[in-house]
Amino acid sequence: MGDIRQSLLPRDVLSAAKELLYHLDIYICNLVQSGRQPPQVDSKTLELVEEFILHAPKDRNTPGRRMSALQELQLLEIMCSCFQEQSRDTVRQLMFSALFSLQGNQADESRMGLLGKLVSMAIAVGRIPILECAATWLQRTHRVYCVRLAQVLVDDYCSMVPGSVPTLQNIHSASPRFCCQFITAVTTLYDLTTEELTPPLELLQMIVSWIQDDPRLVLITFLNTPLSGSQPISSLDVTPLGGLMRWCVKAPLAYRRDKKPALTNGSAENEPETGPLFSALHLSVLQVFMLLPNILNEKGLFGRLALLQMESLATLTSDLSRLLDQADKHTHTSSTDTHALSQLTLDRLAQALQVAMANGALLCSREDLRAICSRLPHNNLLQLVLSGPVMYYNNIHTPPLAFSPHAAHSPIASHPTHPTHPTHPAFMTGMPFPFRPSH
Repeated sequence: MGDIRQSLLPRDVLSAAKELLYHLDIYICNLVQSGRQPPQVDSKTLELVEEFILHAPKDRNTPGRRMSALQELQLLEIMCSCFQEQSRDTVRQLMFSALFSLQGNQADESRMGLLGKLVSMAIAVGRIPILECAATWLQRTHRVYCVRLAQVLVDDYCSMVPGSVPTLQNIHSASPRFCCQFITAVTTLYDLTTEELTPPLELLQMIVSWIQDDPRLVLITFLNTPLSGSQPISSLDVTPLGGLMRWCVKAPLAYRRDKKPALTNGSAENEPETGPLFSALHLSVLQVFMLLPNILNEKGLFGRLALLQMESLATLTSDLSRLLDQADKHTHTSSTDTHALSQLTLDRLAQALQVAMANGALLCSREDLRAICSRLPHNNLLQLVLSGPVMYYNNIHTPPLAFSPHAAHSPIASHPTHPTHPTHPAFMTGMPFPFRPSH
């Protein structure tokens, strides 16, 4: 396609971009029909995309061409139509990759800006082919850029335009694949470490309703990824389970940390209650864990593939330790409330760990758990889980597959020793213990 550059130069910016999209579609169709494996767009074509669609300057001495806001809107409409009219998914995916796969050069900023606007428009006008391509992009791209795209969409639909949340909510039915990847990206973005990184209420309500309606939604990427494939390093997790678990466990302390003190008249600011939402989300996450044994056994992966990683759990417990220390220093909430919220956090952690281990989502020993939880204060339920029976998996000695970038975890470094907790009676191996002790 390098020979069409001279014909594009005299055209105005919109006409040149439209013409290049037309030729790009023909070029990729021919590439797919040629049977070359794997089909790959050549570097000359990518340079044309950067010059005439992304408007990156060809060289330092040549200023980049610029579109007006109206021309950019027209280009987005043309791109939406182009993807909608192309019936072959392979061609659509290759074209999307040619336009938006990051190349590690100065054009990447323009690439990300155009991508955010295109996906936002695709959500608004229901262009499912673009959402499907964006789902693949989210699966293959470094997580730093994935969360940037997620931030754009959250800003557009949860912050900038009042009343637009129902439009974003429709992606659940329009493209479950994109919806799953979007959840993974936003749970990576909003890690509850600061008030700014706490999910907006509208976003939280939307995700809770999605998962309550369809718990298997969070497993769609995992269920549709070929087992022979491997996730790129530093990509998003294959499911949002780790991020959702982090939300549920940290929420009681994180939201208390960010809550404003009571006003002088004794009333608190009128803030919506998020507690029931996180309780419902926590239950849904546990229910998803309980779906896993049948799914993993069908794939021959039970005991071989961990969907929760020990490294992320170690980070979570470290964050919890810091939140618990901060909670003790707050003075605008009673010590009784602080203790209750701390115990709720630890209860949720214990429940998630036990259910995840019992259903094959977390592959580790009790010794590993005790190491990463050693800095946490005493909690009856957590202590019960840490001293519970050994978990056995039939395939535990089988080498993990290349399917997950984190299929095996490195040994967890021991934390400094701490005073021992009161001992509890030994438990019979294999004995279930769904209860919480009353003492």
